[in-house]
Parts: sequence; C-alpha cells; structure tokens
Amino acid sequence: MPRTSAPVPAGVDPTVVSPARVYDYLLGGKDNYAVDREAAKQIIEVLPEAPAIARANRGFLLRSVRVMAKTLGIDQFLDLGSGLPTQGSVHQSARAIHPNARVVYVDLDPVVATHARARLSDKPDQTCVVEADITDPAAVLQDPQVRQLFDWSRPIGLTAVAVLHFMEDQVDNPYLLLDAYRRVLPSGSALALSHVTDVGADPHQIERAQGIYSKAKVGGRSAPLVVRSPEQIWALFSAGPVLLEPGLVPVEQWRPDQPQRGLGLQVLGGVQQL
Repeated sequence: MPRTSAPVPAGVDPTVVSPARVYDYLLGGKDNYAVDREAAKQIIEVLPEAPAIARANRGFLLRSVRVMAKTLGIDQFLDLGSGLPTQGSVHQSARAIHPNARVVYVDLDPVVATHARARLSDKPDQTCVVEADITDPAAVLQDPQVRQLFDWSRPIGLTAVAVLHFMEDQVDNPYLLLDAYRRVLPSGSALALSHVTDVGADPHQIERAQGIYSKAKVGGRSAPLVVRSPEQIWALFSAGPVLLEPGLVPVEQWRPDQPQRGLGLQVLGGVQQL
C-alpha cells in the first residue's frame, strides 16, 4: 500500500522540506509529505543512525519534562518549536506526575499546529497550540492563550529541544533569544535544551546533512542545520550555568530509563533550573 500523505493546510507548500515533518518521519510518524520523506531517506543514507538519534532526543524531552515535574515540582510547560506530537508528548509526560499540568506548544509550521490542535482538543483549558515564530519572544509570551493558560506567579518549564540548531547566529542569535525567554520566567523555572554537536561525526557527514537541510523552511523562514561545538551549546545556558545531574551529555545518557548504547553523531542535552 502506498503511504498516505498528511492533509495540506491552507498556506502550506508541500514541496518544501520541513524539519518538523522530517523529524516526524524519523520517529515513525505519518504527518509528513513526499518531500519530507525523501529528505529523511537522504539523511538516513548519510547517517544510518538518524532514526535512533531522533528517538533518543524524543526520549530526552520526555524524561526532562518528567524530572522537571517530579523533582522541581513544575506543572506548567512552554514547548518551543514543539514539532508534531509523535511517540510521546510533553503533556503526557507532565501529566503522569501532575494530572492537571498545563502545556503550551509553540510552532511556526501550520501542519504542526493543525495536527496538534486536532489531537489536543480534549482539554482546551489545560493545553493549547500557538502558531507563532519562537524567534519573536514578545509575540509568543503576549499571545492571549499563553497569558491566560499560565499562572505567571509559579515556575514554568521551558523546553527548546532539537530546535536551536535550525537557527543561525547572525540571523536569529539563539543566545539572546533564550535570554529573552528566561528574563520573564518566574523564579524556580527550568530550561531543558538539546542541540546537535560536531562530536562523533566526520565533517563529510555533517556537510551532506547540511546540504539536505539547506532548502528546508519553517513557515517561510529558512531552517538550515547549524552544528555547534559543546562549548557553544554550553553557552546557550545562562552565564555560569549549574545544570541538573548529569550535566550536558549525549541525550541518550541523560538519566536513561535503562542503559543505552552510544550513538555516532551526538545530540547534547541538559536541564538548568533558573
């Protein structure tokens, strides 16, 4: 049977690669188009472990939310560049600890917003999807849904998982971007972050992967793959960061539920209490 593509929302060009939909395919999802599947297959040719890396990154997201909820008592989460809710989601992980946890998903991809809203319609008073550009913190934070859903006197868990490596320093400056979000978060909030690094992959692999993503776009914005060093990823956390144990490590090694083998290309992840 041929694979069925996701419906095309108004304003979406199904001939342009979307990082969120490529990620969806790598995770085994169905909310993607032929162009995304072709890009994902090219990524797998370059990096056969790509699906395992995607699953490891998703696992880090779910575990970090669980730790923020259980250890830090956080029951409100703002998920930046959320992507499609494939193979587990922030609200499911948070509500395993706090049944009434509130979650805001933010993504610029209309396909993400359309499918996420359809799947999250059962608890509109606890979950919402905001179609917005996360590089405009004011627009995100002043969105009426965001203002109404969160209690701004209590901590919020901010997640920026596998999203900042689609931002260039000269264009979006992810360092200043995160600072803009951190400044408005209440005391006791936390940040979970993951980012692809140059450790564990040869330059040829990285160059080919960047070539595949060179034409990718999110909501009309270019989304090139930017690979940063561990030192540069560390600097994305605020000055003098103290991270929860085990610090900034490959995502598969961050508090795994069971022992995990190391992967080739590394995605580093960490959680910082603010």
